[in-house]
This record gives sequence, structure tokens and C-alpha cells, in this order.
Amino acid sequence: MCGIVGYVGSQSALDVVMAGLKRLEYRGYDSGGVAVLSDGGLAAAKKAGKLVNLEKELVERPLPAGTTGIGHTRWATHGGPTDANAHPHLDNAGRVAVVHNGIIENFAVLRAELAERGHELNSETDTEVVAHLLAEEFSATADLAEAMRLVCRRLEGAFTLVAVHADDPDVVVGARRNSPLVVGVGEGEAFLASDVAAFIAHTRSAVELGQDQVVELRRDGVTVTGFDGRPAEVHSYHVDWDASAAEKGGYDYFMLKEIAEQPKAVADTLLGRIDPSGSLTLDEVRISPSELREIDKVVIVACGTAFHAGMIAKYAIEHWTRIPCEVELASEFRYRDPILDGRSLVIAISQSGETMDTLMALRHAREQGSKVLAICNTNGSTIPRESDAVLYTHAGPEVAVASTKAFLTQLVACYLVALYLGQVRGTKWGDEIQAVIKDLSRISEEVERVLETMEPVRALARTLADKDTVLFLGRHVGYPVALEGALKLKELAYMHAEGFAAGELKHGPIALIEEDVPVVVVVPSPRGRSVLHDKIVSNIQEIRARGARTIVIAEEGDEAVVPYADHLIRIPATPTLLQPLVATVPLQVFACELATARGNEVDQPRNLAKSVTVE
Repeated sequence: MCGIVGYVGSQSALDVVMAGLKRLEYRGYDSGGVAVLSDGGLAAAKKAGKLVNLEKELVERPLPAGTTGIGHTRWATHGGPTDANAHPHLDNAGRVAVVHNGIIENFAVLRAELAERGHELNSETDTEVVAHLLAEEFSATADLAEAMRLVCRRLEGAFTLVAVHADDPDVVVGARRNSPLVVGVGEGEAFLASDVAAFIAHTRSAVELGQDQVVELRRDGVTVTGFDGRPAEVHSYHVDWDASAAEKGGYDYFMLKEIAEQPKAVADTLLGRIDPSGSLTLDEVRISPSELREIDKVVIVACGTAFHAGMIAKYAIEHWTRIPCEVELASEFRYRDPILDGRSLVIAISQSGETMDTLMALRHAREQGSKVLAICNTNGSTIPRESDAVLYTHAGPEVAVASTKAFLTQLVACYLVALYLGQVRGTKWGDEIQAVIKDLSRISEEVERVLETMEPVRALARTLADKDTVLFLGRHVGYPVALEGALKLKELAYMHAEGFAAGELKHGPIALIEEDVPVVVVVPSPRGRSVLHDKIVSNIQEIRARGARTIVIAEEGDEAVVPYADHLIRIPATPTLLQPLVATVPLQVFACELATARGNEVDQPRNLAKSVTVE
């Protein structure tokens, strides 16, 4: 959740760090702070609230100029969002500064030990413990990287740490365990950040940090070791999107920009998936075809929007491969003692690749001997690195907290995985796979068509700004779409919104229907699932007879719904399993516009963060 930036070079560290923190605002935070090394000393500033509060503080009380510094935006875990609890945290002598993402689980024991040794701690955080421990170790070693290694070996939990010391003014040291940290390498300068967006304006050369590694940044190079001090192999890569990709591009909100980018994102996810022989390929596969042929169960683990993508994937996987498929909330998965073995394939879906619930579910699956396949948008993140196979969605950076293009690209990736399994196991012929790929390749244009017809949806959303509740109904793959539509409205408009399987209406939810309550209904194609189509038309009649305001999403040419739709939203006709790719888009636009009409912050909804890196 939190954002970290570190810099060493020849530029103003304060300018680089503050610019980087602004690019990481999308991650969600409640306080911010910076520390700069200058003239043999260390100066810091931190304030609760948005970065504008910190900027005001820096104007009123400027920090001295320096070319080495660190910064942080905090999402409170231990201690409330106050100035004292904001990062960086310093030792009692004010010589070392530390910023931290994650949770140090044994901090209470360490804090008690420090207090016994005469340390005075001034915050409620777990992070401050690290600053004091680093000060002790540095006094013995005079080597900040070695001090960091010694401290990390004492810590329990998930953490990213970045530190500077006034007695070593030309170095920034970072460490990671179960929390993201990436290195940027420039000419005579180096960067550390929780996301490449923080330094992409300066360099596209990045280095992955692995689990339990410490990195030492100097102007002339980067050194990476394990917590044990042994040199570590690192993987360098080129960031293939530029700084403008993290800007709004003329849109009022990042979310609007990302909704508009969906046709390209869908097309990019499909690029390069067919090899010269006509077979499907994934990005990285360390599972042999023979092992995949032995799989007797697929389990999908994910959270939030990614969980809805997994629900849709279940339909495709079971239909195309005939393998039983379960979909689990990652946060519940390992606590219910799931039945897994070496013949289970676990698919972990995460936009960031750092979602802690999903990561811990993945690790539990591997402990049981299961193979893991990751669907992820972030190259080099933890979940792909710890998986046996990876399919990257290539959606580009998604800045808005509420996911849009990541969801559509996750769906495309899920379809590709299902087809790949069908290919390996022989349940889908090559020409059948090619036919589905051809349908998928047309989706980009269909999404574009949907986006061109959204003005009536925006107008409708504005008329509902004073409503308290919106309900969503769907059947088959339309049911997860209904759940996703409701989630978007909760996230953005702060409204009560619920998604239901339409067939469950008479089992309770119909009691919620009253005069003029808006109900969005996702209608399956009459061509592919005619029985379900007829049943959902009956559902629309039932709720309309009880006064509901029906908002019907139906494909072009479906005339059976017209008499019962107070508002009709048309989408292109697509194969049944692929319909979510076009049916979801109006719901994204609807939620975004309704939130705007209610005066809400669209890109950074209250209480939410983009990357959930704690359980």
C-alpha cells in the first residue's frame, strides 16, 4: 500500500523523492515524509494527510540541499495517521532514517529490548524499532548495508526497508521480504522505489530484488546481497512504458484514461500468444506438458476484482478442459485446510503481483506440492517470481485504485490459460483454439464500440446520484459481471450495491425490490444460452412488476428484453463465454460517472489502496 522512494546521485534528492512520491499517490496513503543527507547531517520532515501538507511544511521549514535522500507515503498499520507516526523514523541521535512498508511481527519484543537498553521511542509504529536497531549495528560495523543485513535477520514479518545514515552520506540501502522493492539504474545515479512509476521519468533500466535481499545504492553502481551477506544474482530489465503512461493524458481522472485504454490493453495481452506452429504460448512455463496432463483439479485464488475474473475463468476452464475448477477468496483459502496435492494446479490472479492474501495462498499451495500459475500485470513482482508459470497481462500501469483495464486483461489471460490447458490436454483441437483466438482478437474493436456509445450511460448515472441502493443481477458468466458492477459502485460511489445470481431472486433478494429501486440486469445472449436468456427475461418481468427501475444490458438484436427495460444499454453480440469483456465496460463507466456526480474522489476512493501488501 505505502510508497517508497530513495535516491542517490547528483540531482536534488528532495526534488526527485517528492516527484516520485507524487507518482505513487495512487497506492493510497495517510501521511508522508522525507529525509535528506546534507553537510554531514540528516534533516527530515513529515506530515499527516496528503502530500500537499508535506509540501507546505517544506516551504515553511525548508530542508538543506542534498543529493541523497528517501521518502515515504504511509498507510497506517501500527499507530494512527499522525505526524509522529509518519515516516521516516530516526534514531535518538538523529543520524539514521528509515522508511518501511509492511508489518514487523516481532516489533513488540524488539521494542522492549531497546527500551531496556535506554532507547527512547517516540511513535507507536513498528518501523521506529528498525531505526534504533540500525543505529546500534552501524556503530559496531560502520557499514550501513551490513547493519541492514544484521537487522533483517532479526525481523519477522513482511517488510521493505530503505535507510540512510549521516555518517555514510553517499549510500542508500534497501531490503525486502514479502513486499515490493525495485531498483532504477541511471547515469551516475540510482533509485529505489516500491514501483517503477516513481523513477520512470529518469530511467527505464530496472533491477528486480529477490526475496530476503539487501541492495546498496551508490552513484557508481548497485550491489545486491542476501541477508546472509552472500552476493546475489539479479535480473535487469527494461521498462517498456514511459512517464506519460503514468499521467492522466488529458482525462479528468486516471480511471477514465484507463477505461479508454482497454481496447489497446486487451489487444496487447493477446500479442505474441501464438507461436509459428500455431500453438498457444505463455510468458514463462516451468511446468511440463506431462505434468499438466496429470492435473485433476484447478483452484483459482484471488481477491476483489481479480476474484470476479477467476469466477468467469471457472466457466471457461471447465467448458474447454473438463477439469473441475474451484474459485477461492485468497484471504480465506489457507485457513480452511484446502485439499491440494501434486495433481492440483493453483492459478493466482493479481494485478500488482504483491497482493499479500494471494501470495500467502500461493505459498500454502506450494507447500502442499501443487503447481502454481500466476496471472499478473507487474513484471518482476513477487507472485510471478514464486510461481511455476506466468502469464503477464501487459495492461500497462493502472493508477486508479478501482481496477478496470486490469480486470479485462485478466479475463483475456484466463481465457488463454484455459485454452492452453485444453491444448496440452487434447480437449480442444487446434482449429477450435484458433476460432476462439479469432473471437478474442475482435474483442478489442468491440470494446471500442461500447466506449463510443457510453454517453447515455453517463447521463443515466447522473440521474441516480441521490439513490441509496443499486442492485445487479446476472446469470452464468453474467453473475460475476453483476458482482463486479456492484463492487465498482461500492468502491467509487460509496453506495450500497449488491450483485446476485438472478435465479436466487425468489430465495430472498426479491424482498429488496421496491418502487423505483434501480436494478441492473446483465442479459446472456439468446443465441448461446437461450434457456438462461428466457429465464432472465422472466426475472426482469418479476422485478419490474414490483416497481423496480430496470437497467438492462443486452446484446444488439435482442428484442425480447425491450418491453421490460426502462433503460436499455446495448453491447455487441459476442460468444457467451466472452461476453463479460464487453458487458463489464458500461458498468465501469456507470460507477465512475455516478461517483463523480456525488462529488467523490474517483482515483483514490476513501479507505482503499491499490496494492494490498498486508493480510
